[in-house]
Amino acid sequence: MLRNLVRLLFAFAVFLSIAAAQQAPVPRVVDLTSADGLKLKGTFFAAASPGPGLILLHQCNRQRKVWDGLATRMAAAGINVMTLDLRGYGNSEGAPMDKLTPEQINVVFRDKMPLDVETAYKFLVAQPGVSHDLLAAGGASCGVNQSVHLAMNHPEIKALVLLSETTNASGRAFLRTHPSMPMFLATAEDDTDPGVSDLMQWLATLSTSRQTKYIRYKTGGHGVEMFGAHPELPDTIVEWLSITLETPVDAASGKPSTLLTPQTQFFEAIDHPGANAIRIYDDAHRKNPNVRLVSEEVLNRMGYDSLEEDNTKTAVEFLKLNAYVFPNSPNVYDSLGDAYLADGQKELARENAQKALDLLANDTTDSDDRRKGIRESAEQKLKQLSATTPH
Repeated sequence: MLRNLVRLLFAFAVFLSIAAAQQAPVPRVVDLTSADGLKLKGTFFAAASPGPGLILLHQCNRQRKVWDGLATRMAAAGINVMTLDLRGYGNSEGAPMDKLTPEQINVVFRDKMPLDVETAYKFLVAQPGVSHDLLAAGGASCGVNQSVHLAMNHPEIKALVLLSETTNASGRAFLRTHPSMPMFLATAEDDTDPGVSDLMQWLATLSTSRQTKYIRYKTGGHGVEMFGAHPELPDTIVEWLSITLETPVDAASGKPSTLLTPQTQFFEAIDHPGANAIRIYDDAHRKNPNVRLVSEEVLNRMGYDSLEEDNTKTAVEFLKLNAYVFPNSPNVYDSLGDAYLADGQKELARENAQKALDLLANDTTDSDDRRKGIRESAEQKLKQLSATTPH
């Protein structure tokens, strides 16, 4: 009964706010300067009257204008919204990502983009109509990790809206220690990002807030592409955020998430050294030999994510597990060689690079291009290690 009453009140509030939005200011393009001097472009969607604030961060194959439809709906519902072109995208300065090396891209995402996000967030909260105790952050794809880290730095952020991506180890640690943080998560199983739906469901289990909502579509694509495939999704997000921000934050229920599955439990185990992820995998596989708790691509990605954070020990554990689960894949040993090399374990790096080459001789699963890439990577490591071996 109470939930129905809340929904009726929300619908009435939306009706009133849409009527008031006729007098709302038109969206305003703003010029910003990041902390390192880079010039940025953003758009501020003001609500007709004082109310909550939301920053939206775009996915890294798009730019800020993909949020225009959702931001307009939010403003009509009384929520002030700030969107931003991250550096290298849209109308902001910065080298395009396709002009940078992988190492340079890592630096941009880890060290530079957070400066841009902080700049846009400060602009949002400085606007006179934005309530400082009713703030939220949202993002799609690469904007997800930036949103979670913004919340880490600003305890006044009360809710997160996340599409088609997970966050890194430090972001997950933050969410575990803040289980009452309400999250709206949406993903589609046909996303080209391998395993993202399972990873997002795992992320959702870190919250025990009664307000957390997870939507898993069969189809819909990546990030804001879901808006086209599921036109009801933007309004669902607006309704959820409006109710969530106006409802006092409830303490975590203390009950396990209803979204727990063997996959999410496996992911949680591999995120905690000593939790015996191999036992969980073996138990599941013993019950059902066809079970697939994780893909090679997902474990590989988690390993390299840890390398990007300079967490080499964790990377080694992820990639050792990948070799255990997929022992016939040349790629997992090449990747494990990368992790051992980064961790300074040169002999193990050499052994795994050589094992990758040995398996390639009889590999019929991978494409010609993939085999070529694995071979070049393994041979490059062996050459590097040979050059550094004293004679």
